[in-house]
Amino acid sequence: MEGNAGSASDAGVPRFLAAAGLQLLIFGGKGGVGKTTCATAAALRLAAGSPESSFLLVSTDPAHSLADSLAGLVPPRNLQVLELDPQEYLLDFKKKHSAKLRAIASRGTFLDDEEINRFLDLSLPGLDELMAFLEISAWVEKRVYDCIVVDTAPSGHTLRLLTMPEFLRKWLAMLETLLAKHRYMKWAFARSRDPDELDAFLEELTVSVKQMEAVLQDSAHCSFVPVMLADVMSLRETVAIVKEADRLLLPIGEIVVNKLLPESHCPVCCEERGLQGRELRDLFLHTSLTRFALWGIPLRAEEVRGQVALQSFWEDARQIREPPTATPASKVSPSVEVDAGVSLPPRGTTLLIFAGKGGVGKTTLACATALHLAEHSPNRKVLLVSVGSAHSLSNCLELPVGPHLARVTTGVTAVEIDSEAEFEALKEQYAEDIEKFLESVSSNFDLAFDRDVLERTLDLSPPGLDEVMGLTRVMAFLASGEFDTLVLDSAATGHLIRLLELPEIIDQWLKAFFDLFLKYQQIFRLTGFSQELVSMSKNLKKLRQLLNNPEQSSLYAVSIPTVMAFEETRDLLTACARLSINVPGIFINLMTPPGDCVLCSAMNRREAAICGRFKQSFEGKIGVIYRRGEIRGLHWLACLGDALYQCKHAGARGAHAH
Repeated sequence: MEGNAGSASDAGVPRFLAAAGLQLLIFGGKGGVGKTTCATAAALRLAAGSPESSFLLVSTDPAHSLADSLAGLVPPRNLQVLELDPQEYLLDFKKKHSAKLRAIASRGTFLDDEEINRFLDLSLPGLDELMAFLEISAWVEKRVYDCIVVDTAPSGHTLRLLTMPEFLRKWLAMLETLLAKHRYMKWAFARSRDPDELDAFLEELTVSVKQMEAVLQDSAHCSFVPVMLADVMSLRETVAIVKEADRLLLPIGEIVVNKLLPESHCPVCCEERGLQGRELRDLFLHTSLTRFALWGIPLRAEEVRGQVALQSFWEDARQIREPPTATPASKVSPSVEVDAGVSLPPRGTTLLIFAGKGGVGKTTLACATALHLAEHSPNRKVLLVSVGSAHSLSNCLELPVGPHLARVTTGVTAVEIDSEAEFEALKEQYAEDIEKFLESVSSNFDLAFDRDVLERTLDLSPPGLDEVMGLTRVMAFLASGEFDTLVLDSAATGHLIRLLELPEIIDQWLKAFFDLFLKYQQIFRLTGFSQELVSMSKNLKKLRQLLNNPEQSSLYAVSIPTVMAFEETRDLLTACARLSINVPGIFINLMTPPGDCVLCSAMNRREAAICGRFKQSFEGKIGVIYRRGEIRGLHWLACLGDALYQCKHAGARGAHAH
């Protein structure tokens, strides 16, 4: 790019590749920006530069890509590569400590053993990622490796993972509350404050959490590196990441801006380069990101996989010291380039889900489809919904969309569900009902301790409960009868798969609460909260039935023509088959059009081969969308929708799904 991004005087590498004493290097960012590539290339460079030191490259993303990135490359002896299975760490934790957890619970609550077991079993599944990250922080603390490089999940879930110490502190506070009553009784009757094994267990966990926070906040030994693209959505998410990282006191010194186009006479490359330049100017003018060192990485014709590409990845890094000069972007031919092959599902379909790896264009395709459905079925009322951690509907539609229903155009309404706010409202309702209940009970009830136990019970809820509440809100919209079709812009692949599996866990958690209410119905009356749980349970049941009915629901897989995206799409399709979810088609987005440009021609050849792999591996219908500029706003989205589904009116504008 312009500015100083391409000058020879800026040759060098980011500080995190040369920092002495760095023990933890974490790459985070929006899906599809190249976190895995950055992490893998960094680990290889660090290991090669310090052959006497030991390194670990580890992935915490549920949809792992490290093996795909290495592409058969055998790492050097001083670099270990690990794709963590968080479930293994959770199972190990339960095996070691479940008896202690049950003993703590039995000492401090009126619940019996069976009830305690159910709540503890159901609260633990969401702790799997946390247990894995606690293990990483323990490795840092014990210096098992000289440096650990972490490839994280897409930004919303990365931040959730990094805030896990806060979650675990709440969980520990609940366990401390349960022990408080026992400690008081031991002092009252035996005048003893001697800690026992349960006190020691909680102290050990508390120390682990403090160590985890200390590791993450240690600027001398830890570095968090946001990775982004020079596009509007990636820029917006990076600003949000940095804001949250500041709140968590995570040390950031540098930001990587990946896949920058070189100067070219190719009209496609020129338009893309012009758009990237505009976003870089916005970065300098309207954000606080310039307090960090910005490192630009050029787009390569070949996918960055395997030994040669990974080992040379950082050699082309150039620091961007000032915004590029504004130049008019070249205009591409006014046509939508789509190899249409995917049909809309039958009119009776009520739920369409767009799913795939982060950054592949789910939001744009969901928006284009919603507009197309409404325009070509005049009486159909369509609701466009986002339930991901980082919403993008407003940017894509160029209209304000938030947690309340907003009219987009005739027949289309949009909403971005704030799952965390939904959960907070549930907790407020619970707290209100608990207060009323405690005011009404007899003096025999031990308010000093049981109040705390009751108030903290929701802290034992599965951590995925808020996201599932977002999905049940979706079902509430469908149940209202106000909408005929719901188009869902989903979370990134790994977490979508987990989200689709969570209803089973949440359903069991709800049953545990219902059994509790039935058993103690004479005294334990939480009217508003109970009604909320009943509503959630009904909506969950409807969701599970709907997902398993191919006549009423469909999931469109969205991918891009890279090997890593192909592998992740295959994982998604396998999960859908396991969960009996109908997948009628795949969209392959951001395909480079053929042309005379050396870069475009090379990319087109590589991507065409990968499209061939998609067609060989998937029996359903496939549509291909070519990379020609940026699409945002209702008119461009409508044109794309017409092209996607072979409408005769298509072809008014050039665009790519973003």
